Amino acid sequence: MKIKISWKKPFGKSLGVDSFKSGFPHWWHQRISAVLMIILVSWMIYLLTSLSGANYVTAIGVVSNPVNASLVILFVAIGLWHATLGLQVVLEDYVSNESLRMAAINFIKFLAIIIGAIAISSVLMVVL
Repeated sequence: MKIKISWKKPFGKSLGVDSFKSGFPHWWHQRISAVLMIILVSWMIYLLTSLSGANYVTAIGVVSNPVNASLVILFVAIGLWHATLGLQVVLEDYVSNESLRMAAINFIKFLAIIIGAIAISSVLMVVL
């Protein structure tokens, strides 16, 4: 017979909260995406400075490289993910009307998906 110990329920009850939810996964995803963005922004700065003064054909040639295209796609996807996480925290902290807050969070996520799809398809059109 296994004994399962749950720390969430007693802790939640001690705080007077019916459902004790942990914000740790959201916090952890934000930190992971921030570290990844430091790396990707550093790479993007290097790429853009190396392309300064280059013509259109050269820039397309650099972006059509599979490694560079993959990194641009990662930059867009992780950047939008990080921005969505951050904006969600701001909305949760400062918008008291729950239905308005949820509508705004869902709109931001929808907008991030649309922007990401357009940006990623644009990069793939250059590669292919």
